[in-house]
Amino acid sequence: MLSRLNLLTRHFSRPFSPHRPTSPSFSTPSLASRPGPSAMTSAAHPKPIHTAACLIIGDEVLGGKTIDTNSPYLAKFCFSLGIELKRVEVIPDDEDDIIEAVRRMSSRYDFVVTSGGIGPTHDDITYSAIAKAFNLKLELHKPAFERMKRLSKPHPMQLNFDWETPSPGLTAKLRMVELPFDPMLPAESQAVFVADDLWVPIAIVNGNVHILPGVPRLFERLLLSLKPSLIPRLTDPEGKGTHRLMFSTPMPESAVAPYLTELAAKVEPRGIKVGSYPRWGKKRNTVTLVGADKAYMESLASEVEKNVQGKLVAKEDEMDPPSDSELVYSQ
Repeated sequence: MLSRLNLLTRHFSRPFSPHRPTSPSFSTPSLASRPGPSAMTSAAHPKPIHTAACLIIGDEVLGGKTIDTNSPYLAKFCFSLGIELKRVEVIPDDEDDIIEAVRRMSSRYDFVVTSGGIGPTHDDITYSAIAKAFNLKLELHKPAFERMKRLSKPHPMQLNFDWETPSPGLTAKLRMVELPFDPMLPAESQAVFVADDLWVPIAIVNGNVHILPGVPRLFERLLLSLKPSLIPRLTDPEGKGTHRLMFSTPMPESAVAPYLTELAAKVEPRGIKVGSYPRWGKKRNTVTLVGADKAYMESLASEVEKNVQGKLVAKEDEMDPPSDSELVYSQ
């Protein structure tokens, strides 16, 4: 029996299904083509993107069956763009939990990404739950369905699948192309295709909730392809992002704490954060400066090196011998 991950991977790269009674369907032809960089900003009131949140949806993650790699990927993605990821939550495939979490995140953060729960099976309820969260109906997204038929590959066990004949299989496939739809907003702002060779769209609800699949390779591909549409809305549209300077120090945290407290107060008005990270089992710990003003942080490098008796490094383990496994750190 194939794992759920393999099933979803196949479903997003092979044929999917049609007809179930729905309300009037998306029919904007332009959605069938790849949107330009302004696709995300065509809504009536686009907002600048300062903060982000990630909602991982899936019983399999909470049950330990699947390891979440999507939120770490999103964290690095946001860091590279200068977006502050403020929250990551993992919740079950439960309608009430999804509704509560997505409403709260949408109201508090500029860029919300959900992962998981948009496959063909009974427990894939993300689309319907998010629609209910914002009092919307699900509607058949015709361009997505047409792309599904054109781009997906037949499964070895469904070589004679008929896209035109109603069947349980077709109904299951249809679950993946029935999206939340707000009749008060432009259709092109609610679902976008960001990769020419993928049929799955990114559904966008309430202007800032972006619904992505949980399959890591698809999640990463779609998110990366979405980047050109996000850049015009960033605080730093040139995409310089956030920077991190790392200092390797032989001193325990308790010894550097007083200086780091003073440093944090000094750099806070410049939007710089100071971090301290013990490295258990290693001889050296790590101190970091994180912020958008790279030049200012670099100007502090000599001062930090002196006060933590350390060195600016490119990699955290740069100054640890490969064989170093002795626990020598103490607080």
